[in-house]
Amino acid sequence: MRYTDVEPTAWTGRDDGPGIEHLRWHRAVEPLPEHAESGAGVLLGFRSDEGVRRNKGRPGAARGPAALRRALGPLALAAPIRVYDAGDVVVDGTDLEQGQYRLGAAATQLIDAGHLVTILGGGHEVAYGSYLGVANSEYVAAGAHFGVLNLDAHFDLRADARPSSGTPFRQMADREREHGRRFDYAVLGIAQPSNTAALFATADDLGMKYLLDDDCTTANLTGVESFVTDFLDTVDLLYLTIDLDVLPAAIAPGVSAPAAFGVPLDVVQRVCDLVAGSGKLALLDVAELNPALDTDDRTARTAARLIHRTVTTSLTRSDDRPTSGGVHPTN
Repeated sequence: MRYTDVEPTAWTGRDDGPGIEHLRWHRAVEPLPEHAESGAGVLLGFRSDEGVRRNKGRPGAARGPAALRRALGPLALAAPIRVYDAGDVVVDGTDLEQGQYRLGAAATQLIDAGHLVTILGGGHEVAYGSYLGVANSEYVAAGAHFGVLNLDAHFDLRADARPSSGTPFRQMADREREHGRRFDYAVLGIAQPSNTAALFATADDLGMKYLLDDDCTTANLTGVESFVTDFLDTVDLLYLTIDLDVLPAAIAPGVSAPAAFGVPLDVVQRVCDLVAGSGKLALLDVAELNPALDTDDRTARTAARLIHRTVTTSLTRSDDRPTSGGVHPTN
C-alpha cells in the first residue's frame, strides 16, 4: 500500500481447528490486497513515541502496534469478518510531522475506498494523523460533517510551537478554523488534577464538550450515554480516539501517564458500543500503549478487547455507513 513503510507480517495465535466455529483474528486477518472490495476493516500501525518524548512522557509507545496485534491475534470471532492489515507507518527519528502526514494520507486512501480504519498507536500524537485522514476524505469534501470523540484523561490542547502528544486537538481546531469549518470535539474522562485551569479555559473558549472522570462512573452511565448520543446526533461521521490512560491504572498500567482514578472499563466499553452501533464510525485509533511498562500485558489485552468489540460491531453495520456520493449533512 502507498504511504506505509513496513509491510504486514504473518499473524499468529491459538488454533483449535478448521472451520468458522474455531475462527480467531489471526486466521481472519489478511494482508491488504491492491484492490480490496469496500466495506472491510483495515488495520494500520503507527510506530511513534516522538510526540510522547517531546511532551516529557515515558517513551516506548512505538512498540504498541506489534503488542496490539499480538493481543488481538488469539481473540475468538463470533462470526466471520473481512479484515486486512495494511502494515505500519514509521516515524523516522525525530521527524514526527512527516510521519503524521503520511499516516493521514494512508488513512484517507483507505476511508475513500470505503473501509473502516483502525489505527494502532503509537503515542497520542497519532491523533493528528488520524484527523488528517478523515478531514481530507472524499466524505468531508462532499459535505459530511465530522466530529472527534476522545476518551482521555487529558484535553491535549496545548499551544506549543512544536507538535507533541499534548497538542493534536489544538492543531485540529486551528486547522478547521483555517478551513472555515466548525470543529466538534468532545472528551470523556477528563481528570481535573491532570489539566491546568488554562487548559480548561482553552477548552471553554473553543467550545469543546467534556465530561470529567468523576462523572463517568457506572452510577452515572445514563449521563454518559446521553453525552455520547447527543454528540453523535450532531455529526455525519465520527473519529473515535482512545487514549488508554483514560482507564484506571490497575487495568491499564502500560501507558505514559497511568490514571490515578480513571474511567471504568465497562463505561468505556459502553461508549464504544454506542459509537459502533451508530453506523457513523469512519476511523478508530488506540494510543499510548507502552509494552515495556505493561504488567502481564493487561493494557494490551484490554485495548484488544475494545478494538475487537468496536470493529466487529461496526462491520456488521457496514451497509449503514455513508458513501461519499450520498452524504446528507445534519448541520
